[in-house]
Amino acid sequence: MTRKELIDQIRKKKSFLCVGLDPDLNKLPRHLLNEEDPVFSFNKAIIDATAPFCVAFKPNLAFYESLGSTGLISFEKTVRYLGSCYPDHFVIADAKRGDIGNTAKMYARSFFDFYNVDAVTLSPYMGADSITPFLEYKGKWGIVLALTSNKGCEDFQLTVDKKGCRLFEDVILKTSKLGSPDNIMYVAGATRGSLLADVRRLIPRNFLLIPGIGSQGGDLEEVAKLTLIEDIGILVNSSRGIIYASQDTDFDTVAAIEAKNLNEQMAELLS
Repeated sequence: MTRKELIDQIRKKKSFLCVGLDPDLNKLPRHLLNEEDPVFSFNKAIIDATAPFCVAFKPNLAFYESLGSTGLISFEKTVRYLGSCYPDHFVIADAKRGDIGNTAKMYARSFFDFYNVDAVTLSPYMGADSITPFLEYKGKWGIVLALTSNKGCEDFQLTVDKKGCRLFEDVILKTSKLGSPDNIMYVAGATRGSLLADVRRLIPRNFLLIPGIGSQGGDLEEVAKLTLIEDIGILVNSSRGIIYASQDTDFDTVAAIEAKNLNEQMAELLS
């Protein structure tokens, strides 16, 4: 999906919501465990319920890989379902890949040629070699981890070099030169407060994927104030707050209500 296509969908729906698909068998509604593929049944119901209110879905690979080959089958069925039934939604494989050389090329081939997702999250620790193979695909995106929402981000991302540059700033400055705002996004956590303004100052046109809203403590209005640009430029992710809003038989209905509430808040912010 191109930048223009993504922006058009955001404007059409008045929503920049991304729904995280993090299926944990221990949290799934009990009645789904009798299904042949509980994970896909759960994902399908969540997708159908929330698709009218969001523009993107983000399956987190850890939740699928933890189930071995059956989990990967569920992941594949999920992205195939999205591609066939909701082709206008932006699909992010939250895989946090970070290898180099032929390994990075194989990862890119896996997600873009085989699974045909729109974007992959990437760890930049090994440098340009871990990013560039993903930028060779037209209409596809690399989403670089820049400033994450976890407490551990302080261990490395906020460290300062002799020139007074914080590591997350150095990552952004160097990786942004590898591509363009048409194929590189950045992860910036909603819980980072005013630091989001520093991120936006460094990359005034790139899209930001922003986790940490809701259960993690991030404030949607503050995030919008600090990061929205003329052509939107943000996707805000919510996972647990939507998909586990209920663990009963009405889980999909309640998920739709939560997604709709966020959609309405986003529409107001965009206006």
